[in-house]
Amino acid sequence: MTPDLLSEVMEATWPPAAAWPAGPFLLRDGAGGGKRVSAATVEDDWTAADLDAAIAGMADPLFCLREGDQALDAALEARGWRVVDPVVAYAAPVVAMTGDLPFLTAFPHWPPLATACEVWDEGGIGPARRAVMERVAGQKTVILGRMADRPAGAAFVACHGEEAMLHALEVRPAARRQGTGGHILRAAANWAAEQGATRLSLVVTERNTAARALYERAGMVLAGQYHYRAP
Repeated sequence: MTPDLLSEVMEATWPPAAAWPAGPFLLRDGAGGGKRVSAATVEDDWTAADLDAAIAGMADPLFCLREGDQALDAALEARGWRVVDPVVAYAAPVVAMTGDLPFLTAFPHWPPLATACEVWDEGGIGPARRAVMERVAGQKTVILGRMADRPAGAAFVACHGEEAMLHALEVRPAARRQGTGGHILRAAANWAAEQGATRLSLVVTERNTAARALYERAGMVLAGQYHYRAP
């Protein structure tokens, strides 16, 4: 998955509230939806003056540094900006992840059921982040995972062309390491296949080793990386 395609799919399936150019930079307002929709990116050749102007244009300066952004990364490091939340992307062919599921262990629906919102609220995925989901213009769904006839997890999935991306996967602590996460991933792949998507991807912080182990067990492989820098 190329860095440009990863960025394109993320922007379509987890969009900011607003985005506007500042010279060669693209600034974003996430309206509380998290770093991913609030960080600036560089889109063209830039100068130190361009960088100064971009920083001045942000209330809370934050840059997303992708593969190929080494010059900007070095410039921000030289200014004393710290690395925040290194992120890795995982992806797999949809066909490799689809399959049958035990009855009512995970199912797609839209708009989000109240039980899915409760799961997200418990995990810190509140109204501002769910507003990001509402902004997605393309095909989208929520996957609700269940265990012992009770809500156990939730995730959001959206499509951009033949690409599907999963966001906001949250599993209740009591249901972790018991198959709920895997069921949600499979249900997401089944739904993506029905929409005509050929690849399912997601992003996760580098330090989240438990989630990364889940994705690797499901057959997903590393497909990209990025990190943030803040003053």
